[in-house]
Amino acid sequence: MHDVLDLLRRRLAAGSTPGSRDDDARLAVVLEGGSSRAAYGGGMVAEMEERDLLPAVDAVYGTSAGALNGAWLVCGRARANIHGWWAPESMNATIRPRNALRGKPVVDTDVIVYDLYENVTPMGFEEILASDVEYHPIATAAATGESVDLVNTIHDKASLQNAMRATARLPVLGGPPVEIDGELYIDGGISENVPIETALEQGATHVLVLRTKAPSLEISPDKRIERQLVARWMTRHAPGSAGAWKRRAERKVELESLMYDDPRILQVSPPADVARISVVGRAEDVQRRAVEDGRRIMADLLDEADIARSSTSEASHGPH
Repeated sequence: MHDVLDLLRRRLAAGSTPGSRDDDARLAVVLEGGSSRAAYGGGMVAEMEERDLLPAVDAVYGTSAGALNGAWLVCGRARANIHGWWAPESMNATIRPRNALRGKPVVDTDVIVYDLYENVTPMGFEEILASDVEYHPIATAAATGESVDLVNTIHDKASLQNAMRATARLPVLGGPPVEIDGELYIDGGISENVPIETALEQGATHVLVLRTKAPSLEISPDKRIERQLVARWMTRHAPGSAGAWKRRAERKVELESLMYDDPRILQVSPPADVARISVVGRAEDVQRRAVEDGRRIMADLLDEADIARSSTSEASHGPH
């Protein structure tokens, strides 16, 4: 059994919670971004919540849509709001391709945070702020292109909402950078789409990585129009991040190699043959299937490790 699963089992058996551990380990859950593709991660998070695994976790790190999935895990509302990953009232409000013709965001994180998370799929902002499990949304500094952990900028609901907006602010598609404490930030995926290095640098001894695509060293070639649009957007809004954008293929290889080789890391990912989902995918059947696949993949892993659903979860929600 992988050390990450063994630690989970031991902590759950002991009733261990943050602040009252009988070990010196630090267990981090790290969530990959991917916009609509993060529906896979949404399913994984829902299954973790079903089994009441959060008390065994010390910190949650996420980039872009992975940070949003991480927020659902920390606040304990993943299952209640999982339909947001496929329901038309959520996806059509978030992703509006025709907005490109109007000069408005195609993937609108402001709508997600200020509308959907208030009125459609309520996010537990106060629960996140009060949680003993650390929440670390990762963004990219527009001025330097460096990966930035926004945890220290969060002190109330408004600053938490700003951090969520910033981590998922896609170049071109998402609107201008988000300002926090006088600094501008864009999507964390530009610098660290799987924030594994940040988690390890901050002392993680065990890391459970929730992927939204199969691990691979394959590099997808840039589409010419995409390259031109991003270059123009970077020049105008985030010139300091242009280098990070150009190096993203190199960064992908570095992160993939680290996750493959490091024994502290356990990756959970969809198989390579699952449906491909674009950044702006919103087909209800595809999104729902991705959530179901993510949940099944996580369930299979936890079943194999004999990590069962909690009795409270079974009684309240029944089998998925």
